[in-house]
Amino acid sequence: MSNQDSQLDVSVVIALFNEVESLPELHRQLTEVFSEKDWTYDLLFIDDGSRDGSLQLLKELAKQDSHVRVISLRTNQGKSAALAVGFKAASGKYVITMDADLQDNPAEIPALLAKLEEGYDLCSGWKKKRYDPITKTIPSKLYNRVTGIMAGVKLHDFNCGLKAYRLEVVKDLYVYGELHRFLPVLAHKMGYRITEIPVVHRAREFGVSKFGINRFLNGFLDLLTVMYLSGFNRSPLHLFGALGLFFGLIGLVINIYLTVGWLQGVWIGNRPLLFLGVLLMVIGVQFFSIGLIAEMFTNSNERSREYQTKYDSGSADQL
Repeated sequence: MSNQDSQLDVSVVIALFNEVESLPELHRQLTEVFSEKDWTYDLLFIDDGSRDGSLQLLKELAKQDSHVRVISLRTNQGKSAALAVGFKAASGKYVITMDADLQDNPAEIPALLAKLEEGYDLCSGWKKKRYDPITKTIPSKLYNRVTGIMAGVKLHDFNCGLKAYRLEVVKDLYVYGELHRFLPVLAHKMGYRITEIPVVHRAREFGVSKFGINRFLNGFLDLLTVMYLSGFNRSPLHLFGALGLFFGLIGLVINIYLTVGWLQGVWIGNRPLLFLGVLLMVIGVQFFSIGLIAEMFTNSNERSREYQTKYDSGSADQL
């Protein structure tokens, strides 16, 4: 790797919450990996409101090692928020993300970076052999399969914390809520080249997992969010209008059928089918109305963005 204009080669972003027991060993392993390479680097530890002494330990590590940088969030805001802060602060040509629980092996970093050197923009780890209970592995496999089919991205493990990015990728990604699970999907939708390699997954030595079973339901809802934002963010009427037309046409066909029967003397006032037809038409109108309102917001946002771009350009020209 070359070091141009004093830019760091690698920034390692580690979002953590209550991992005080793992941090010394993680720091030792990372230092060992980078000491074997002629790379300039920094270790960005994002403390997500820990209450177990993690922050104090990190401050001590920062005093001892100039490569360590610590950013502290006052309250626990979640992994996505912590990663967003880390991405903003990262300055290396390449950015590595990993968890602080020692289940990700720092020795995998050179292999991940080698894939970026081949021309890829994002390389995700694939925990081919996992040391997790079956209550996590089976739902995770199902979750990854569904995500891959819906997103059209061929990866085996979307939720692996060990990933490598080019710097421009993390600067383009807007991470919030719990969208950290779908960073490869977001990058793929933005046109970046992604790949994956198998990585060693180690058993947890300290502490307990911070994720509950509810993450799978949240993950599915977040996937719908990603699919909407990546496919219909600037054309919401294409989605809501299509749904409105679908339900409205079905309701219209039902009501035409009932109207023909009524004209032939068939009493339809107490038929459940009449209520279904009216309901579907109302739902269709509502979906179409939502699409029109969303289009108004989108148009207003695009005009504001265009104005801001012109304003910034004009200001730059005057300097």
